Amino acid sequence: MEMPPAAVRQNNHTLGARLIALIAAVFCFAAVLAGCEDATSPEPAASASQTEQTEQTDRFDDVAAEPDPAGEADRPDNAPPVIDEPTVSEALAALASLQTKGRAPKTGYDRDAFAYRSFDLDRNGCDARNDILRRDLRKITIQRGTGDCVVLTGVLDDPYSGETIRFNRGAATSADVQIDHVVALSDAWQKGAQSWKSDKLKRFGNDPLNLLAVDGPLNNQKGDGDAATWLPPNRAYRCDYVARQIAVKKEYGLWVTKAERRAMKDVLSDCENQRLPKDVTTPKSDKVKYAKAPQKSASKAETETSPEPVKTSTYFKNCTAVRAAGAAPVYSTDPGYGRHLDRDGDGVGCE
Repeated sequence: MEMPPAAVRQNNHTLGARLIALIAAVFCFAAVLAGCEDATSPEPAASASQTEQTEQTDRFDDVAAEPDPAGEADRPDNAPPVIDEPTVSEALAALASLQTKGRAPKTGYDRDAFAYRSFDLDRNGCDARNDILRRDLRKITIQRGTGDCVVLTGVLDDPYSGETIRFNRGAATSADVQIDHVVALSDAWQKGAQSWKSDKLKRFGNDPLNLLAVDGPLNNQKGDGDAATWLPPNRAYRCDYVARQIAVKKEYGLWVTKAERRAMKDVLSDCENQRLPKDVTTPKSDKVKYAKAPQKSASKAETETSPEPVKTSTYFKNCTAVRAAGAAPVYSTDPGYGRHLDRDGDGVGCE
């Protein structure tokens, strides 16, 4: 049975309204879902580059949080970084202050101009040799009646050899211990002393800073050498030896040669924090023994048979002449010996 047209139209209208309502409901539901998703969905994952950048920032933050012992945080912008420099020893600093020149001619050199032993620098009534023996030796014996000056015996801990030497004053033994000018007089003459006046020459020749009691044969071996040509065989003493030479040259304004400077620097490279010698004088100790001067007593037979001293034409005007002839030290039994060469009368001249 067919439906009337009016009924068809009414049904179509009803279906259309329902369809529209359904579509509207779907859109509303979709909108609600979209809003909830925006509210609850997580943030998108960071990219690889963003992650790396974040990690680097974290690392920088960790470094910045560490302590800054060098004080670099307070350094102005573009300022150079703080670098810890090695400490320069006192001896090396003093060496750097010395002038470098070549040797001057030896012309006019006279050892006697330095008045070693004949000039009493400290005015204590004793000559320089006995002053230094008393300072550098131990277990000493002093000769009575000499104003506490003349050292008869003692023990030397020799700095040049590292050996122990027993000193006994006498013609045959005094030269076992000699007094060395650490900066040789001839070396000083060729490196500035030739322009000095007499007073300064005498002071230099008797200054305790430049004097050491040492092994006699080694002192002869050294001659007038500087650090470039001679160093003590005892390696343990080389730092102090070179430091003393530098102290003397700085005190008196003497220069060094290139080879000498190089040798000194090489030695001091192994001497950490090497200082210059300070106190070079030693107060007289009360702990000394006193004795009479040893006397020789020849027997009657020896007196009767002893030959007369051999007369010789050899004569030395002074110790400079003795050394020039290669005869130093000269003993009382040697040709050319004279009391004018042996100021302390121990039988050994030009020690």
